[in-house]
This record gives sequence, C-alpha cells and structure tokens, in this order.
Amino acid sequence: AVIGYGKLGGKELGYASDLDMVFVHDDEAPEAAEVYTRLGQRTNTWLSAQTPAGHLFETDLRLRPNGDAGLMVVSLESFRQYQLENAWVWEHQALTRARFCAGDREIGRKFEEIRVEVLRQKRDLTKLREEVIAMRQRMADAHPNKTELFDLKHDRGGLIDVEFIVQYLVLGHAHQHASLTGNLGNIALLHMAGELGLIPPEQAGTVADSYREYRRLQHGLRLNNQASRVEREQVAEAAAGVRALWEQVFGTA
Repeated sequence: AVIGYGKLGGKELGYASDLDMVFVHDDEAPEAAEVYTRLGQRTNTWLSAQTPAGHLFETDLRLRPNGDAGLMVVSLESFRQYQLENAWVWEHQALTRARFCAGDREIGRKFEEIRVEVLRQKRDLTKLREEVIAMRQRMADAHPNKTELFDLKHDRGGLIDVEFIVQYLVLGHAHQHASLTGNLGNIALLHMAGELGLIPPEQAGTVADSYREYRRLQHGLRLNNQASRVEREQVAEAAAGVRALWEQVFGTA
C-alpha cells in the first residue's frame, strides 16, 4: 500500500507539489521484503519519470521509519512498533496528515487503525509544546529569508506556523477528542478545534481564512514559476492573525 504524507496525505496538492510517500506491506512470506522493495523502487521510478515537460513528480520517501537509513518498504507491524516506541515527535506531527492512497484497501484500513492509535496517545502538553517549538525553530533556521518579501511557507505567521498549530492540537488533545484524528485538512481542523474550545473560535476562523489566502497566493506564484514570496504589506493582517494564535497556543511569540 502507498501511504501519502504532507500535501499528498492532507489532500492539499498544489502546482509543483512533491509526493511524500511511505510504502507498507502485510505479507509474511520470506521473500516479501525483497519483492515489495523492488515494487517500491519501480513505483518511485515511474512517478518521478523525466518527461518532455520535466519530471512527472518529485518524490520523497524520507518519512519512512528510520528515514534514508530505513527499508524502502516496511511491514505494518514494524511500522506500528516504530511509531509507538521509536518515532520522534516530528514524525507524529507528520502522521497527522498521513492517509492510505493506493494499493490493498485492507492494508489501508489497518494502517488507519495504527495511525489513530498513535495519535490518540496521551501526551504531556508541556513537553509536547517544547518539542514542537524546537522543531519549528530548526525549520526556521534551515530556511532563512534574506529578502524584504514575506515567505508564505517559512516566515513566522505563514503556512508552517498554521500547520504546526494544528498538529500540536491534534497530538495534544486527540486522546480526548477522537474527531481530531480525521484527515480533514487544516482549515476544517482549525474550525473543529474552535468548536471544541481548544482555541478561541473567532481566532480559528481568522487563521483559517489566512491559510486559505496563503494557498491561493501560492498557487498563482507557482503557476508562474515564481518563489512563494509576496510583499509583506499584502499579507500583514493575515500573518498577524496567525502569530496571535501561535502566541495563544504556545505562549511565545
């Protein structure tokens, strides 16, 4: 089965989006790992084929257990064990947007059971908050913006801040509210968090609108082969709303 992560998993593919994928199998045959690894390699080659217009898709398989050092295709049981015993918080953040995309539907059903089990673990909110903030800082450090423009994805108050807020709310509160594990997209999950009283409903609506506007702008820029950056004044209000919710959730600007 093919498990989609990121924009593919969150049903938010845009122009020039890459495909974040993990391949899993549920087969006890001795040769299973070898057979499905060859199939995974072949699938990846097909998807990333060079065409007259460029690559069909950019693919990324690094979200599998143990990343580049791990097997290309993992068994369901190995996947479950890794997620429950060895995965980092950022890997659980990524799991909030994962979904079965193709292959054996029964494996897809079993994967979803594992996903919900992992997401609904009760977590220490203080420790979780620290981990999410630290990962956000690492991402900011890795993508410095030295221009006068606003980076829709990486700048504070941008897309990644919204995604991290949603992921924190899911990981922190899904043990009480199973509905948060639904693969509904960031906008719907923001509204749900507002309805559940996890964040102020009016802020949920404001940030959902900001996220929608960021995505609209990003689509237009990518269609014209431009970087995802705009004049700061153009999105000043939207970014301020996102930063305000970040401060509300994490207690830090």
